[in-house]
Amino acid sequence: MNISQAARQSGLSAKTIRYYEDIQLVAPAARGENGYRQYNQRAVEELRFLARARDVGFDLEESRQLLELQRDRARQSRHARELVLAKSRKLQDRIEQLLAMQKELLALASRCKGDEGPDCAILEGLATRQGDRV
Repeated sequence: MNISQAARQSGLSAKTIRYYEDIQLVAPAARGENGYRQYNQRAVEELRFLARARDVGFDLEESRQLLELQRDRARQSRHARELVLAKSRKLQDRIEQLLAMQKELLALASRCKGDEGPDCAILEGLATRQGDRV
């Protein structure tokens, strides 16, 4: 199948597929007599695997590691589990950071009158460092 068909079946764009080939995340596709990329079902399955890994938040290097595990029939499942748990911890840390940011934004908004006057507690709050606030 050609790249547009592979893109449609994998859920990735043709541009993304070409990029993954350029960075050697996946093997370059075979070329037909016309010079166009030709993908077999195994290649599409790998592209679909990468699309799913990216959808759940794995970056390119993490996706590369997972794909290598997927290809390795002598793998140990604990390696995949360790990668997933490490990613989960990173996500939890990020969630906590985002919640702290949201709390700070709501605190700033609660101190703002939101009227026609020039005084703005939000701008004043952003102008001070965390430890400077009274």
